Amino acid sequence: MNNGGGPDEGDEDSEFSTRRERKMIKSPFKHEELREIGSMATWSLSSWKPGNGVENLRDENNMTYWQSDGTQPHLINIQFPKKVYVTQISLYVDYKNDESYTPNKITIKAGTTFSDLQDLRTVELSEPSNWVDIQLSGDLLLSRRSRPVGAYLFQVMIKSNHQNGKDTHIRQVKVFAPKLPIFPDDDSDDEIPFSTPEFEFYATIR
Repeated sequence: MNNGGGPDEGDEDSEFSTRRERKMIKSPFKHEELREIGSMATWSLSSWKPGNGVENLRDENNMTYWQSDGTQPHLINIQFPKKVYVTQISLYVDYKNDESYTPNKITIKAGTTFSDLQDLRTVELSEPSNWVDIQLSGDLLLSRRSRPVGAYLFQVMIKSNHQNGKDTHIRQVKVFAPKLPIFPDDDSDDEIPFSTPEFEFYATIR
């Protein structure tokens, strides 16, 4: 598959290792223990090819995909009308079919507006063909006690693709929150765990 500058063609805690042992982050949550809140958000893209737009990220069909149509980095913006608490963002990618269109370096950002976005996670992927669960807490280990990230705006930034591909394919994106509030009595304003030592050490998954 050509993806250069030319034309396009066609659980419990003990069971999970530390993030530094993972190239693809695996969540200890079963998806049925989370609630998907993406329908609450307004979605926008940095670019798209006609017929392969934002609707393909949310159509529950792994055979369709968003295809970017511009220069890197490629962006998916997920903006909520009120602050939400997110545990993980999951992306379906398919290297077997998409090859050089498949992301290999992704950064998740969060903030209140576009002007104050901060990096949460940078992950590097190796030929993934499945759901990739990117957990957002700053904990060394992800558990049911992990603190979700509170923000209005989440951004998925595709920084590079496999085989130095130019444009990207993402087939689905889901945004997961806890089913029940985890910290109902916590009035802290520090909703985004950017500065813990564990976060700094494990921010990039290799």
